[in-house]
Amino acid sequence: RGQAARGRAGPRGGGVVRLASEGAVKEKAAQEGEESEAAEGGPKRKQRVLSGVQPTGDLHLGNYFGAIAQWVGMQEDYDCFFCIVDLHAITVPHNPKELRKSTLSTAAAYLASGIDPEKSTVFVQSSVPQHASLNWLLTTQTPMNWLSRATQYKEKAVKQGESVCTGLFAYPVLMAADILLYGANKVPVGEDQQEHLFLARDIASRMNDLYKKTVPKNKGLRGRLLTLPEPLIGKEGARVMALDNGRNKMSKSAPAPDSRICFTDTPADITRKIKRCTTDSITGVELNNPERPEANNLLRLYALCRREAPEVVAAECKDDNWGTFKGKLTEALIAYMAPMQDKYQRFMDDEPYLRSQLEIGRGRATEVASQTLENVEEAMGFYRF
Repeated sequence: RGQAARGRAGPRGGGVVRLASEGAVKEKAAQEGEESEAAEGGPKRKQRVLSGVQPTGDLHLGNYFGAIAQWVGMQEDYDCFFCIVDLHAITVPHNPKELRKSTLSTAAAYLASGIDPEKSTVFVQSSVPQHASLNWLLTTQTPMNWLSRATQYKEKAVKQGESVCTGLFAYPVLMAADILLYGANKVPVGEDQQEHLFLARDIASRMNDLYKKTVPKNKGLRGRLLTLPEPLIGKEGARVMALDNGRNKMSKSAPAPDSRICFTDTPADITRKIKRCTTDSITGVELNNPERPEANNLLRLYALCRREAPEVVAAECKDDNWGTFKGKLTEALIAYMAPMQDKYQRFMDDEPYLRSQLEIGRGRATEVASQTLENVEEAMGFYRF
């Protein structure tokens, strides 16, 4: 009872199957009713969006096109909260000095990409202690079998072997706490993160069902303790694949540094990586051929850097040999990244400014998060001093 939409593998590892309970459907209808009332003359507020990136290593084009570039366009239409999720970064072995350095560099990359701290709340996850507090409360209410089915845990646990930690197992609950703490209506996610978002919905629905009789009154909650979030998936650039294997997603954790284009890469770095990237022996570059994943990936990356539709650049490059095409792609990447890299370096050179913007964001985030945590604690029966 109370189980909301859950992402599960379909038959024989097929697509995601979403199951919605009656309770979850009623809660969604209630949320839509509130939005309708606001539209009819009540206090209207933008829907809230929350997302974040781990500060592990340098951000790359997969992070940028798959997430951050899409966030930039959301700032006018949504109440945006963008965090640097450093608590997630410690679920695997990490270097403390590198974590601190990467936290600031990630903030610089956010701002250099066009995230405006005047329009969006930008903050570091661990600077808002309510994340850890709500995480524990939700962990006590989340069935273990929900977590044991998580695909990403299974995959990473195999790689880490006996050293795998409890934090990695419970990682999705912390993600749920991040989302639910701010009452996010929409969460920008890639296809590989939908499973965790559906789990967040399950957890919210379960909490709403378990504590529906003790939801605080006179706080505008309308009998619903937590908001059920919906996925917000971009159409283009949702997944940028690795340079050394067109079937794998570009990743900071991949052992080969030449598999990704990073924010900090110089023109010489970019040139070298594109020259060495994996290709096939066929002349001409084409889209959507399952036998040519690298051609498809590199062509789509070229389209993103050119700000053109993939079909347009595909027609331009259909007769190119790989040497010609790689030259075009290198030139487009360097030209596209240069303005962002200049801004990134200016922000990195002005650490006091970065810290001040993160402190402002921490204050805004704490104001919202503290109210949600207070509501949950009251509903669960904690004594209020």
